[in-house]
Amino acid sequence: MAVAIRTNKEIELIRAAGSVVGRILKKLREFADVGVTTAQLAEISDQMIADAGGIPLFKGVKNPAANFDFPASICTSINEQVVHGIPDSRKLENGDIISIDCGVKLKGYCGDAAITVTIGQVEPEILRLVDVTRQVLGIAVENAQPGMYWSQVARLMQDHAEKAGYGVVRDYVGHGIGRKMHEDPKLPNFVSNELLRNDFRLRKGMILAVEPMVNLGTWKVKVLDDGWTVVTSDHKPSAHFEHTIAITENGADVLTINE
Repeated sequence: MAVAIRTNKEIELIRAAGSVVGRILKKLREFADVGVTTAQLAEISDQMIADAGGIPLFKGVKNPAANFDFPASICTSINEQVVHGIPDSRKLENGDIISIDCGVKLKGYCGDAAITVTIGQVEPEILRLVDVTRQVLGIAVENAQPGMYWSQVARLMQDHAEKAGYGVVRDYVGHGIGRKMHEDPKLPNFVSNELLRNDFRLRKGMILAVEPMVNLGTWKVKVLDDGWTVVTSDHKPSAHFEHTIAITENGADVLTINE
């Protein structure tokens, strides 16, 4: 496993791409409401990426398990959908949650982030799931310090989610990012024997896309017949948050701020 160490100039280029992602997610969070379709959200993303002079990272991604390339600039995953939901004519309804994942390449460098948005009046247990998942990402950002093993960070993330009674998705994990959307290393949000065998220390200059996916029930998931959309095996809701971060001598620097 060869993890790229980026220069300060490269980090700023990734920050520029991440800033586009952050602005898009902020706009989509404000726009998402009862009656809005996920296709409308994708149209906004398309336009903002084009206006910024960027390239949508997700559009055109190939998947051997599907009969078509991913068709949109964002993933829109509603309720029991975990990741890779495809924008379409479905309208958001009161009580839904929607995870919106966006990736942009700008001047040869990539940014990637995700948020989960609540629609209308959401059940308290689902609000708690969203809050805890956001906290799990915050724990990763707070503890991603030079010299820390990733397994130490992953254990803190997993413990926080599981103590709340939730399942941490095993089949999909975070990743390195830079000139390509997916680079080494893999970043599980949980500790496994595989992670311990391939553990690594965080170093200044590493760029990581950290993305906890947390389910209200079981951690197990399955893929729908479209070959893309991942859902929880028990059909209970799932939440997803992601930031692209740079490891600095002072800790993690978030490159995809969307507040």
